Amino acid sequence: MSNAIGSKMGTQRLRWKMPQTKGALMPSDMTVTHVNQTAELFLPEASTVAVAQYQQQSSDWLKTHSIEFFNLTLKDLISKGAVLRPEVDRETGKIKQRMEFDLKDLNEFEYKVNGIIDVCTSRIKYCMQGSKKTFGLVNGENVGILVDVSEANFGFGRRLALQNALMHVIDEQLANKTGLYFAGFGSDIQPLWPGLRLVNKSLLEEAKNWVMNLSSQGGTNLIGALKHIYKCEGVQTILVILGSVPDQNLKLIDEYFEQLCIGREIQIHSVSYDCSDHQTNVLLMKMSNMSKGNYHCSNSTIEEAIYASFDVRKLLEEIRQCQDVLNRISEIKQGKFGTALVTVIDQLSNKIVSAPENNLLKNPPGHHLPLRIEATSCESLSSASWIAKNGLKARGLDLYQVLAPNAFSFREEFIPIIRKTVQSQVHSRAMTQFQWHDGTLKNVHVDMTTLFEYQKQLGAMVKLLENRIDWLSASSQSIFGTIIEKKIVLLLDLSLQNTKFLVTIQNSLRLLFEQQLLNTEYFNVIGCGSEVKMWMPTLVRSTGDHLQQAWRWVLNFGCGGSRNILEGLRRALENDDQIQHNIEVEGIYLFISGVPDQSPDLLYSYLEEIAAGRGLRLHVVLFNVDDYDANGAIPSKYANITKTAEILRNMAHCTGGRFQWLQETGIIESDDVSALSREIEKALNFSRKCALLVDSVKKRQGLNENCKESDVLIETSTLSLPPGTTVRSLPPPKETALSQARRAFASEKERDNSIPKALAYDHGQTYQPSASPSAKQNGGDHPGKSSRESSSKGKSQKIRGRRCVDHAFFYTGNKNDVGSVFTKYPAVEQKFRSDKRLRVLDKEEQITTKDWMKMYSLSKLKLNLEKLAAGSECHHIGHVTERVQILGGKTVDAKLCKIFPTINVSGTLRHLLLTATDLVEFEEKSESVVTRYLKRLQWLLSGSREIFGTIVDKKCVFLIDISGSMEDRMEDLRKKLILLIWEQLHKYKIRFNLIKFSKTCERWRPSIVEPSDENCQEAVHWVTQLQASGNTCTLEALQMAFQETDLDAIYLLTDGKPDSSFSLVLQELKSLNLESRVTINTISFNCADSTANEFLQTMAHENRGRYHSTIEKSFDVHLFAHQLIEGRFEDPQLPIMPEFGGDDLKRLAKEIAKGRKYIAQSRTYRRMFEELKKVNEEVVPSHDCMSSSDFKSDSANVSKAKRPISAKP
Repeated sequence: MSNAIGSKMGTQRLRWKMPQTKGALMPSDMTVTHVNQTAELFLPEASTVAVAQYQQQSSDWLKTHSIEFFNLTLKDLISKGAVLRPEVDRETGKIKQRMEFDLKDLNEFEYKVNGIIDVCTSRIKYCMQGSKKTFGLVNGENVGILVDVSEANFGFGRRLALQNALMHVIDEQLANKTGLYFAGFGSDIQPLWPGLRLVNKSLLEEAKNWVMNLSSQGGTNLIGALKHIYKCEGVQTILVILGSVPDQNLKLIDEYFEQLCIGREIQIHSVSYDCSDHQTNVLLMKMSNMSKGNYHCSNSTIEEAIYASFDVRKLLEEIRQCQDVLNRISEIKQGKFGTALVTVIDQLSNKIVSAPENNLLKNPPGHHLPLRIEATSCESLSSASWIAKNGLKARGLDLYQVLAPNAFSFREEFIPIIRKTVQSQVHSRAMTQFQWHDGTLKNVHVDMTTLFEYQKQLGAMVKLLENRIDWLSASSQSIFGTIIEKKIVLLLDLSLQNTKFLVTIQNSLRLLFEQQLLNTEYFNVIGCGSEVKMWMPTLVRSTGDHLQQAWRWVLNFGCGGSRNILEGLRRALENDDQIQHNIEVEGIYLFISGVPDQSPDLLYSYLEEIAAGRGLRLHVVLFNVDDYDANGAIPSKYANITKTAEILRNMAHCTGGRFQWLQETGIIESDDVSALSREIEKALNFSRKCALLVDSVKKRQGLNENCKESDVLIETSTLSLPPGTTVRSLPPPKETALSQARRAFASEKERDNSIPKALAYDHGQTYQPSASPSAKQNGGDHPGKSSRESSSKGKSQKIRGRRCVDHAFFYTGNKNDVGSVFTKYPAVEQKFRSDKRLRVLDKEEQITTKDWMKMYSLSKLKLNLEKLAAGSECHHIGHVTERVQILGGKTVDAKLCKIFPTINVSGTLRHLLLTATDLVEFEEKSESVVTRYLKRLQWLLSGSREIFGTIVDKKCVFLIDISGSMEDRMEDLRKKLILLIWEQLHKYKIRFNLIKFSKTCERWRPSIVEPSDENCQEAVHWVTQLQASGNTCTLEALQMAFQETDLDAIYLLTDGKPDSSFSLVLQELKSLNLESRVTINTISFNCADSTANEFLQTMAHENRGRYHSTIEKSFDVHLFAHQLIEGRFEDPQLPIMPEFGGDDLKRLAKEIAKGRKYIAQSRTYRRMFEELKKVNEEVVPSHDCMSSSDFKSDSANVSKAKRPISAKP
């Protein structure tokens, strides 16, 4: 039956027909046609979510991208390890914890943390793009914008920049919002609309027009602006753009805003737009914090200001946490985790372990692919050769070349006929004087058209030079410069320190192979570690196949050992096969990151000898690795990168080569770029001189035009005499009483030149009034005659030199009576004379402050104001008030107290002898000396001197406290000790030894050693291993130090009290140091215990040493010096100098305070002179003129009013 049914169905089956697809419509998006379509439909939604997440605030974004979210914190790292059975330390007897980690887990953990750092870094770059760099990320759907339109914010060209930035933020961020509200605030509020508006295209155009039409208005009424916008309904976020200091008190604004936020959930997005006031920025931060909003800082002059923004700061904090985790992973791989011992299980196969280290590093895309060699047609020249061929002088654009055809030297010759020396004077009217490059002056005829064309050519030349610099800063030229020789050797630093940078070295070589080596004829590659590896035994042709082979060899080498550069140079230059084939190396390109193993002097002498007579040049490329890693200083041969660069620079320059210094951020120093920069500076200097020439010509033309106009006026006003008219001489005028008085005065001067001509003040002599001619004509006696006769008898009253006085005579209006006035007075002799030979040297000396002050104190420089003002010449006697007797028996009024200021010097009243001019000179000299003191203070608080002071002894032992209380400060101490070793001990050749003490004492070396490179390097390594623990056995450490046979000084560094009693330590020291008389210097390292500090002071002073203590971290010596110098020492109290505890700093600070006091006293004395002058002008009546009849009786009074009479009251 089943068969029958099957056969029946088989007969009814229809034939298959192909479907017709022609003209068919596309299926709907919701029609599922394949299994992946659902996922594809959700892709746009996923991208939209990703963009929305990126536009969040950093605090919200980090909730899903932080190390805490991905379980990558330090706590999660510890959970990866297994705790093992503790071990007992045989030396200390302490129990040490042990942990075990899997290397695979550590590498995976480290890879994920590095991924978090990359993501945070990319977000920081996103936050610094477009309008986000100026205003940050603006959140919220309904946004109200407050723009500061005050005169302070819109002045100095800031208005246009702010308007452009607002236009950008409208297009980029605000166009995506739902509602907007704009208002500008100055003294008043300028709203764009009465309320919140929905965003559309026309509304955005209206907002842009409003922005472009903004104008400045008065002050900055921030409270009024906040009060206004909080009344606007529907606003969720307020964008406050503030660029100036508000009119209201900042504290009042803070309290007002705190009350304003109560019960409201409106976020404040505050933007500090080029606002340099710190208090205003703090206020904006508080406002954003209180409203749970965002703060952004934008500053066009200080790029680092953006790091204070909330978004960027939180990302940087996340990166710092990631760095801490990576540092812990590095410690674990080294076998330590705090105080615990760590064992790392290595599950990698032997094959992977034996592979080169670069296989484990992250390579850039296409790193292992063959080279893509580019054939370049440009000529390879160094910058010096390029400038010689295309520079200013080569193109005839040197200013002196342009001016030379029209430049004439100044001439001065003796003419025998007229017996006179004449000089050229055409330049004063027709030419311009111009200083030539050799220092001489030439008369130049200036062609304005030529100079205008020359300026245009200079501008084109500067652009060409800038393009050359851009070309040198790109591709392989930015690393190796231009390869200018035809037969070269690449010498590579493959030391162990470059393991992490091996991929960078390989990538740099790839660029060089692809872009420049094809232009050479021969080349070779040599790697220098502890062993030297050569790619080929000799130089080979620079062909494409050889370059590919060299690249494959570069991919397989690894790093190890030190830098045996001398052996690499010998392999490259002392090659017998090359010598047989007459192939000489022309250039060596050394790519290195540190100092070679050999001494610099040995390398210099070898290079100079091998390069002599063969045209060899060594070009050095320094790839700079940071001086400090995360765990502290790298114990390399030279901890200072500046010293490293100096050695490598000298290696290059001794052979005539070039030096280039690179960092990961770009070029630090380049001889090629420096030469081009100097050429640009020369062009700019020529341009400035051209502008000065043009200005001088314009001024000269203006003067000549004025002169011509005046000549025309003179010519037109001059009348010609009729022909035949003779000019007769006029008869002499009749003598008048005025002319007779003048002639009588002149004859009197010729008759007796020994008479003092004016009142003068000298120490130990009297002032004398001079006689008037009218008085003599009337038969009056000279009022100073008797005093002159008596003064000629004694040496003490001898008049020093002549005192010149001029008189002017005039008619009084009373018939023929003649009056006279004094028109010239003698210059007052200055008491203060600064000795120019006494000055402070600019170079710092490695001596104590006590010895330095013996040479450069205020007293030694003769700048003690109390001594200068405390002379015995004018001693004030209070009971003499009426009249005193002067020389010759004449009685005069004692008016000295009314003319000279009275000062109190050490409890004694004296009259100030220094003049106002003396005081001004004293202040200038004192300000320069105190400024030099401040530089010395900055030097003493820099580097290792901040902790240890200046090391002045030549054989020293340093006792270092590493007790448990030092644990928090060990990192800082290690860095300062490393600086001490290189900065002072190695530099000044001080023999030394180190002793660490806590519970026990341990020497670094059995005795003091020389500060050689090897010893300093080992000392640095020893210092980096210091760990804090135990007690403080100070006495035992001192006893160990006294075991040295040849010792000058001991430096004790500690942070607290010793285990032994103070009296016991001092007593033992007294017995130990009785015969040896070793200087003991003590250093208080962040110790706040006054008793311990007094103990250290006593120890140092009893043993002829110095006491030094660290200062507070809050004190910024550079800021203090800047404020003091900028304030011109106006206030002797502000800025306040802290109280230094150390002997050196305390002594120097005391001298600075004394100098500030003297400067303030000098300014006070000058003000006393001004006040006294005003009082005298009010009290003394004017006697500028007098009649001849009254001259005799009043001349003495006038003289006394004009000059004081010297009297000792």
